[in-house]
Amino acid sequence: MRAVRDSIILCSSSPTRAKLLRDFGVEFEQSSPSFDEDSISTNIAREFVYRASLGKLESAKSSLGLDRTLLCADTVIATSSGEILRKARDIDDAKTILLKQSGSSISIISSVHLYTPYKLFSDISATHYHFAPFDSDDLDRYLASGDWRGKAGACMVEGFCQKYIESVDGYQSTAMGLQVEVLLPWLGQIDV
Repeated sequence: MRAVRDSIILCSSSPTRAKLLRDFGVEFEQSSPSFDEDSISTNIAREFVYRASLGKLESAKSSLGLDRTLLCADTVIATSSGEILRKARDIDDAKTILLKQSGSSISIISSVHLYTPYKLFSDISATHYHFAPFDSDDLDRYLASGDWRGKAGACMVEGFCQKYIESVDGYQSTAMGLQVEVLLPWLGQIDV
């Protein structure tokens, strides 16, 4: 990956998104603009995640300026019935959310916007998983660990949920919150 004059700003506090960018050799700074996802009123997962990532972008443009390269993303999980599973509020909520995924199919949907003063790239991608039933003792250990905090649907496909994956269709990076394989070609088209 080529060096950048003014690095990309990852508009997210997510350590997982930051790790993904580092793993793919992308230079960046990190800053998390404020955006209230509770202001979004839709039950359609793709629409929700698009509005959330766009809201973060508008907030970042306002707080960081229009002359920067901004990367904003958001991720949600949708059950096979279309129910949106967002970040758990507490351990009881996390358990309820995870039990909806146990032995079931989910879609992890990520929306990303890469803004430059001259171009805007946007994408919505999904990775689909089918999980075996979660072992109750293993689930309790995961809940006690707190690793579910801040994760869409309390799900960690690179952690707890990994051993329960029976099938997958899509990029793991999308499921981790940032579809880097889609993003990399865009980075070659911008002059940052």
